[in-house]
Amino acid sequence: MKEESNEKSILRELGSWLLYLLFVLVFSYVIITYVGQRTRVDGQSMETTLYDNDNLLVDKISYRFRDPKRFEIVVFPYQYRENTFYIKRIIGLPGETVQVIDGYVYIDGEQLDEHYGNELMENPGIAGETLMLGKDEYFVLGDNRNHSSDSRDPSVGVIRREDLLGRAWIRIWPLDQFGAIKHE
Repeated sequence: MKEESNEKSILRELGSWLLYLLFVLVFSYVIITYVGQRTRVDGQSMETTLYDNDNLLVDKISYRFRDPKRFEIVVFPYQYRENTFYIKRIIGLPGETVQVIDGYVYIDGEQLDEHYGNELMENPGIAGETLMLGKDEYFVLGDNRNHSSDSRDPSVGVIRREDLLGRAWIRIWPLDQFGAIKHE
């Protein structure tokens, strides 16, 4: 009688652990798929805002409720390499015209007032001519303009809304830089 009670207790405990493990797996899947994701900065294209090997959490939920805004730092997949994500800053919004003239960005014919980075762009790329963004298109640039593959490069081009994974939210590594990402 005592052994049978012991077996039921062990099976009940095992079932409880399996149920808990299933809950954790389902909860983790929902969080990673719909709410947030970790990504790592690879390269120098976002310096002096983000640095090589910084680890970030990406907010995947905000854009389900609102439109992306100018100057937000976004994450999107690179179309020519699987499991590769780019991290860039939104510069041009849907319906606007974008052009780079003498190293400066112009939006709808007006020079953009930017508060990060000090260097002039040496290569305007496809933005040397006026680009008209569609109703769901964004023009993105790296903060380190002369060392960034971004919307000026035809291999990246303009980014469609549906391709935005989310916005950079929190830097989690290195620990001495831990904190919310500033979107200026």
